Amino acid sequence: DFIVQGGDPSGTGRGGESIYGAKFEDEIRPELKHTGAGILSMANAGPNTNGSQFFITLAPCQSLDGKHTIFGRVCRGMEIVKRLGSIQTDKNDRPIHEVKILRTVVKD
Repeated sequence: DFIVQGGDPSGTGRGGESIYGAKFEDEIRPELKHTGAGILSMANAGPNTNGSQFFITLAPCQSLDGKHTIFGRVCRGMEIVKRLGSIQTDKNDRPIHEVKILRTVVKD
């Protein structure tokens, strides 16, 4: 497995709205790459379709470069992200048991 994905408050797999509305444009920066575990990026269904869904990489994912807006990096707690990546899922890649992120901290 190469990512863990979240940000779907509807539980439908289609995501929800962001603070900018239904969809917002990509903000691709060529110098930002999916170089290893812990990169936070927007999940999308194609160009300029960002909503509420995001993912965290578990390994280098060069195939995602230039296609997903990178907006952060996990600086502490990577062991928790790895545990999320090992959670048992069903045939649709949905967790068997509900998973919630209860707290995060944003650092400059």
